[in-house]
Amino acid sequence: MTDVHAKLEQAYDNVLEAFGGCLGLRNVETEGHSQRVMAFAISIGKRLSLPSNLPEVLARASFLHDIGKIAIPDAILYKPSALADDEKKVMRSHCEIGYNTLQRIPFLRDAADIVLAHHEFLDGTGYPRGLRGEQIPLAARILSVANALDAMLSDWPYRNALPMSQVREEIWRCAGTQFDPKIVQIFLAIPENDWVELRKKLGSPFPDTSAGLVP
Repeated sequence: MTDVHAKLEQAYDNVLEAFGGCLGLRNVETEGHSQRVMAFAISIGKRLSLPSNLPEVLARASFLHDIGKIAIPDAILYKPSALADDEKKVMRSHCEIGYNTLQRIPFLRDAADIVLAHHEFLDGTGYPRGLRGEQIPLAARILSVANALDAMLSDWPYRNALPMSQVREEIWRCAGTQFDPKIVQIFLAIPENDWVELRKKLGSPFPDTSAGLVP
């Protein structure tokens, strides 16, 4: 690698860290969520035959998938109860806000497309464009599973974390509707303890799976 390339890569890393820092300013948990989703997505992606450039794009998109939430009002972002329909519309706009932010940066344009699509569902009922099946980019289908995995394993203002056993059941239940069944199969084939160890390395232990929902 030439000195010029090394400096460019360092500049890219600095941009990503700056974006991550912006997320952390809004909510420390959001920053931790982004880091965990990136690690989960990479773990799934390694078990797929991805094009040579896609792992890097997947990593960047996974880390920055919630960057659009910087523009969401605190009253909605931290609301401890279910969102009203108009509030849901505002919350869902974070995909397009993230896309519009990232697509202005040349080395993040591919990641921007994934960020835009990470809440699309396989059956076409997701948002913002109602894509279905393979209309949804492969990296977005991977990110969708990784994002749901960490979201269900985390405490949020509106509900407590779920045990890993229940998370696995829920992701399996949604295979073919919300999630790509092939990616779900890969997720389920990874031993539960591997996910436990990975999340521990990232500094956030799993809830006690023997006690049901975390109190």
